[in-house]
Parts: sequence; structure tokens; C-alpha cells
Amino acid sequence: MNWDATLFSNDAYRERFRRLRDEDPVHLHRGHPQFGSFWSLTRYDDILAADLDSQRFVAGDSFVLAEGSKDFPLPMFLAMNDPQHDRYRDAVKPFFANSHIDTLEQAVRDSVVEILDDLPEDGPFDWVARVSIELTSRMLALLLGFPAEARHDLIRWSDLAVLDPTLGPDQLVDWNDRQKAFMECFAALQPLRKRAAQGTPDLIRMLDGAEGGTQLRPSEFLGNILMLIVAGNDTTRNSISGAILALDRYPEQLAKLRADPAAMGSAVREVFRWQTPITYMRRMAAVDMQLHGKHIHAGDKVVLWYASGNADERVFEAPEKFDIERGSGRRSLAFGFGIHRCLGVRLAELQLRVVLEELLARFSHIEVVADPVLAPSMFVRGYAQMMVQLRR
Repeated sequence: MNWDATLFSNDAYRERFRRLRDEDPVHLHRGHPQFGSFWSLTRYDDILAADLDSQRFVAGDSFVLAEGSKDFPLPMFLAMNDPQHDRYRDAVKPFFANSHIDTLEQAVRDSVVEILDDLPEDGPFDWVARVSIELTSRMLALLLGFPAEARHDLIRWSDLAVLDPTLGPDQLVDWNDRQKAFMECFAALQPLRKRAAQGTPDLIRMLDGAEGGTQLRPSEFLGNILMLIVAGNDTTRNSISGAILALDRYPEQLAKLRADPAAMGSAVREVFRWQTPITYMRRMAAVDMQLHGKHIHAGDKVVLWYASGNADERVFEAPEKFDIERGSGRRSLAFGFGIHRCLGVRLAELQLRVVLEELLARFSHIEVVADPVLAPSMFVRGYAQMMVQLRR
């Protein structure tokens, strides 16, 4: 079986994962030319168990299949184990506490209202560019204290970190080009680090204090800030787009949501399950083990396919359907579980909820008028373009 970004950019993954879940739920892919050999876990229960077992399934030197450059290391706490992982995570955790996220709701709503009120009604427009990217870029700039006029640089750096450079006309760059862009990111954030060191605690200052108040080494700072930018961009951005596609394809669910605003929380959770914006996380076996009769050796790469687990018929009835009344929405693997569960879950839920609330309050007609263009990535399940028509 071929494993590359076209698996998702061509929307060709569903039947493959269904077969693996049924026939070979612990599948060894041997000798991939880019990723080497790795095991694929595709059933929900196996993925959840591995995610929760940070002793046997440990973070390796990366949370994605591709290896980084040894000459340009980018350490990220998502690819670390305890106690090092906890030092970084605990440093920024207060920023993502519910009490702090609640204070951001008005800023989120103000941005959403401004963005939606500026949308055209005289013809189709690209929802990805006009809404999803615009909102996430504004929020990232707010969280980092980044200049609002340069906020789309944050999206560009995020895309370079996760999109396959061999696919799509806008991503034709090699690793050296990426390094230059990441160093541009590092340079752009240095004034913010200096300002944060002298002011009240914010996300950058918290991150920089992860090692007992001493500023992180350049590679540590850049790696972790890129990870936070990617996490803040891709999960929310692609779920905001996925929500529109889901409501278009399942108009009866849109009608239910209009009739029962109290179902919004369930709808938001179902969007994240149905979309699964991060398709997998990579782990490494710390010990030899047996799983479904397969012998996994210590040191082997193990891939937890969230996109498959969230479509597992053993857990979710008719998983391909978008259903806002689904009672199992909280079991979604979209943000992972265990010590590496995404810190920004609450913020992602807030942004998606506000978008849907304000969208339904304004528009009676929401239609996706062409097949969306999918993002060229195996790590991110997202959208490069989605043409939408609205009517107030």
C-alpha cells in the first residue's frame, strides 16, 4: 500500500482504513522510501490504549513520520517524554486553562462578527481564505502578541511545517527553503520575546520560562513555537471549514441545529470527530510487545491513525455520517488522549462554536458550490479551498 500525502489530498483513505480495521488492524508497512518501516494502528480501542500508555508507547524524536534534519533540529515537547515533556507543557498550561480561555470569548466573537459581516452574497467565495484562515491568523496573532498586519506569515510558516512540498503549486519548496522560512519566523518573534520578558505573563513568556526562567535555546524556542502555531492553526482552521462541508452535505443536521441551539456543544464535538483535522500521531515502542498476534519490537515506529479510529464502526454507529445527536462525541480521538492530549481543545471548541452561532444567526442559505480542494498533507486533513455561497 502506498502511504503519502495523496492518500488524503485525493480523499482515498476511507476504504483503506476500513480494510485495515477489519483485516489487519496492526499493519506493518515495510521500507517506505521516505518514512522507513512503521506499524499502523487503525482500530479505536488500540489507538486509545496506546495513546494512554506513555510507558510502552513513547514519543520518539518526532511526532510525524518524516524525520527532521539533523543539521537543523527542532525539539518540540509533543515529541518528548516525561519529565522533560511535563516541564514544557506545565509552563504553558495555565494559558490554556478554562478560566483564561473564557476571557477570550469576546475577542473571538468580535473577530467572527467582523469577518462574517464582510462576506459577499453576490457570488461564491473561498471560505478557507475568507473565514477559516482569517480567523485563525487573527487569533494566533492575538495569542502571541504578533503584529496583526503580518498575521498571515504565521499561517505561511505553519503550512510550510506540515504540507507536503512535492504537492501543489504553492508548496514547491525544498528543505533549505523551509529552514530559511523558519529562521525568518524565529527572527520575527525575537522582539516579542524581549517584550514578554519585561511584561506580564503571556504565551511566549510562559514558554520561555519552561526551563526555570532561563530563556530557551534558539532551537528549543523555534521548535516549540512552531508546534504551537501549527496546533493553533490546523486544528481550528480545518474544523471550521469541515463544519461548513458537513452542514452542506447533511442539511437535516443543519435544520436540527437551527431548531435546537442547545445542541451546539454536541455539534461542535461531532465536527471534530467527523473532520479529524490531525490524522495521526507517531509513537515508538519502548519494549517488545504482542498486539493482535503481531510482534512489535522495541524501537519500532507506531502510528496512531486518529482518522481511522474516529471512523471505527465498532465504536461509532454509521461513522461516515455527520450526526449532531451522536452520544459518543466526547470519545473522539481528534485531540488525542493521555499526556500528549492537545492543550488547545477548549480554545478550538470556543472558536468553532462562535463561528457556528454567528453564522446561523446571519444566513438562511449556506451552500458549498464545488468540490473542495484538499490540502496536500498526510498529517493534516484539511482544505486548500472551499467555494461557498451564502444568503442572509
